Amino acid sequence: MLKKSIIIAIIFLAAGAVIYFLPKNNVFSQNSNPVLESKYREVSTIINPGDTFSIITENAGLSASTTNGLIMASKDVYDLASIRAGKEIKFFFDKQSNELQQMIYAINSEEELYIDLVDGVYRSEKKKIDYEIKIKTVSGTIDSSLYESAMAQNIDERAIIALADVFAWSIDFGMGIRVGDTYKFIYEERYRNGQYVMPGQVMAARFVNDGKVVEGFYYNEGIGDDNELIDGYYDPEGKSLEKIFLKNPVDFRYISSGFTTGLRYISAFNISTGHRAIDYAAALGTPIRTVGDGKIVFAGWSSQGYGYMVSVRHNSTYTTNYAHMSKILVKNGQSVKQGQTIGKVGSTGLSTGPHLHYEIVKNGTKINPMTLDMPAQKSIADTNLETYKNYIKDWQNKLN
Repeated sequence: MLKKSIIIAIIFLAAGAVIYFLPKNNVFSQNSNPVLESKYREVSTIINPGDTFSIITENAGLSASTTNGLIMASKDVYDLASIRAGKEIKFFFDKQSNELQQMIYAINSEEELYIDLVDGVYRSEKKKIDYEIKIKTVSGTIDSSLYESAMAQNIDERAIIALADVFAWSIDFGMGIRVGDTYKFIYEERYRNGQYVMPGQVMAARFVNDGKVVEGFYYNEGIGDDNELIDGYYDPEGKSLEKIFLKNPVDFRYISSGFTTGLRYISAFNISTGHRAIDYAAALGTPIRTVGDGKIVFAGWSSQGYGYMVSVRHNSTYTTNYAHMSKILVKNGQSVKQGQTIGKVGSTGLSTGPHLHYEIVKNGTKINPMTLDMPAQKSIADTNLETYKNYIKDWQNKLN
């Protein structure tokens, strides 16, 4: 549910591979009957870039007819043409007949694809991974950055990212962190067969940023009318921590020009102009992301000095503008999601160097993005509010 945010780059995420193990209820798992296990030969492979499913099965010793049987069995459950490099596929063969009995593919961190030989026919299904959950609590004080503080405690980088994502709409991790800020969060650790795999859900968190206390609690309200899960992070009063806009639309080096209402002189072009925007200095080609859901209302060359520019209309109140791009990656009329890349940093139009010129327009008037008090996107339903407040009491006590 949580959307990808620019926080990932800001706190220096290093990508890590996820290790997958077989679930407990599988006859080939470590908890299986050793007599049954002795009947099967396992062949495991990590998918390499450029590998197709046919290449993998051929290397594993499967015939073309068996490969075709697996593809046909899976076609309505999972497209085996979508397998990804870095993932693992396991094949289990009968030791006596050498016939394939089962294939397991780790689709993602939540699901695995199983294809089993049943009465001479291959049948497929997706199974949710059943993790063993342990609860962990971490707290600290920031000397330089959240990343360094947490890493000094040997915290999984993915847990740090998850914590930052909880507060992505409330705290500016690019420029707003202060020495002496404190944090505490409680999250799940996921295990399989007794071995640590990855962090799970952040259940509760507190961040004290420049004296301001921000708390967030994960809560699941159930399935909505549209058959979608209603969940998210909320403050103690039940208001969502997910705001309309992200704090920053680009991973920037520094702010090269702030919001001003008066004229400023640009010697390179010998003109004076206002600057009701924020300029984020960034490397040429740096991805630019829309700060919120919306529709593209302009994508092209602006004759007003903006160069290549994109405008996103978010609702009847807000529009955001992104100017001086080197490349536009969206089209006029296209719908976009918060955090989606819409272009790349450039220096087109009236620009003296690579940067993003970023504007927020409210009811037709350009306002200062740095001082905008963004309203919450959603809240706990009134009918569930008392239940929610009772639920978080235990987490609040643990945070305290």
